[in-house]
Amino acid sequence: MTNRIAVLALFLLFAATLATLHAQSSPASDSSSPAVVATTPVAAGAPIVEYAPPPAEYARAKAYSNSHYRHVFIGAFYGFLILLVILRWRVAPAFRNLAERASSSRFVQRIIFAPLILFTIAVLGIPSDIWDESLQRAYGLSVQTWGAWTRDWILGQAIMLIVGTLLVGILYGVIRRSPRRWWFYFWLASIPIVLLMFFLQPIVVDPLFYTFKPLAGAQPVLVSEIQKVVHRGGMEIPADRMFVMNASSKTTGLNAYVTGFGASKRVVVWDNTIAKATVPETLFVFGHEMGHYVLLHIPKEMAIISAILLFLLYLGYRLSNGMLARWGAQWGIRDLQDWASLPVLLFVITLLAFLATPVFNGVSRHFEHEADRYGLEVIHGIVDNPNQVAAHYFQKSGEKNLSDPDPSEFVKIWFFDHPTRPERVHFVATYNPWSSGEEPKYVK
Repeated sequence: MTNRIAVLALFLLFAATLATLHAQSSPASDSSSPAVVATTPVAAGAPIVEYAPPPAEYARAKAYSNSHYRHVFIGAFYGFLILLVILRWRVAPAFRNLAERASSSRFVQRIIFAPLILFTIAVLGIPSDIWDESLQRAYGLSVQTWGAWTRDWILGQAIMLIVGTLLVGILYGVIRRSPRRWWFYFWLASIPIVLLMFFLQPIVVDPLFYTFKPLAGAQPVLVSEIQKVVHRGGMEIPADRMFVMNASSKTTGLNAYVTGFGASKRVVVWDNTIAKATVPETLFVFGHEMGHYVLLHIPKEMAIISAILLFLLYLGYRLSNGMLARWGAQWGIRDLQDWASLPVLLFVITLLAFLATPVFNGVSRHFEHEADRYGLEVIHGIVDNPNQVAAHYFQKSGEKNLSDPDPSEFVKIWFFDHPTRPERVHFVATYNPWSSGEEPKYVK
């Protein structure tokens, strides 16, 4: 989990669905995209069939991956510890008492209590956040300055406090009206909120962190090629909906994606991808992301995860009531309707979400694999030798991103929401129904 004690933990699993399919917002300063499109053809020599980084990169990737895995587990347990400390020291009851002394209005109490407790949790989590950024910087994956990172943290917390305060109001309004069915009604209420956020993110949230410029102005050749892929996939995305994003001001990673829906739908290509990948490779990446839309992965995955979330919210309802019955008086919490019960709910939901991580990752890996398949099929006939184009891209981006070259089965199940790099390289290098006269699965 990127943010272990996030405000959005109350509908964490919906948000996680979107995060697996689309680039997430991070702060970045303005930078111009390269003006020249890379057009280097696939390198000559033995074709790539398996992922095989050079020995030095292999060792570096393993060192980073092992450090990252440790950080995820330690960071999660540190987050749980923060909530337990807050409960033990009765921090939430103190904030509740302050809010109740200030006003008898539930609305006023909420806008006092929620930001105080949520910001306290965020501040206590800073050591883990700094550790994460330090790890990224140590291995050259992050190129942000600490000043830019601080801006990122502050802006991210401001957004989460606003959204979190709204969610806390909805949550406790539902709990007070239906103490026994709140888990179901809050689940229903979270769905339109996530859909609204998904619509607004590309036009409201993302520009707060990145600079977007029209892709046609800087990369007319790439726009023309992307339009070929778009048309072959049966989509209609005009050139004025295509943008280049200055990802290089924050990260060294490569990516391109389709985001939003309706009036907010758009194509976004990272400037890193333009600078470091060839046009055919960029088309494959775009084809993969487009596959999520064409194959309806977003509604399918949200439907699956929403069903799981409903079950987890029910478990959270039972567990939180049990915890309050045993320790509520000791923690100074009256009952579940008390504002001060929020840390209990956050603890239960984040713990359940953490334990369910392998399930969500498995769902995501399936859809990501099918998007790889679609990406190959949609560029077939548009680029030469699409299998090797995709294999070279995964080899290149794997080395750049320090992807684990040989993760264990446990690591795969727990940490990978995409197929592992060896699996992806092997698949794209060998998937070729055309050679045997078979029909492709998606793009005929």
